[in-house]
Amino acid sequence: QVQLVESGGGLVQPGGSLRLSCAASGSIFSIYAMGWYRQAPGKQRELVAAITSGGSTNYADSVKGRFTISRDNAKNTVYLQMNSLKPEDTAVYYCNADIITATMSDLDYWGQGTQVTVSS
Repeated sequence: QVQLVESGGGLVQPGGSLRLSCAASGSIFSIYAMGWYRQAPGKQRELVAAITSGGSTNYADSVKGRFTISRDNAKNTVYLQMNSLKPEDTAVYYCNADIITATMSDLDYWGQGTQVTVSS
């Protein structure tokens, strides 16, 4: 069994910062790409940022220069540092990981989601 557990969401004022964390645990052999998606009410889920096992990153245009994704491979954890937050960043943020399990299955896993609300 593999689980992704997210933390760090909450309510923040415009211009503020939050740091999301997502830890993978369970029968893991290796983790390829990890990423963060978000879904606002009435909208489709969209990619926010992703990072490969080697550290290559990509970002949605809307967050470039404000958000930074990073990972700690030793801890199977991915982070999303969010600065200069805007009301339009309000959404449920989901962690995603491409994981090779101990049984050598290549599967896509999702976290349960964490709410980020940017409001004054």
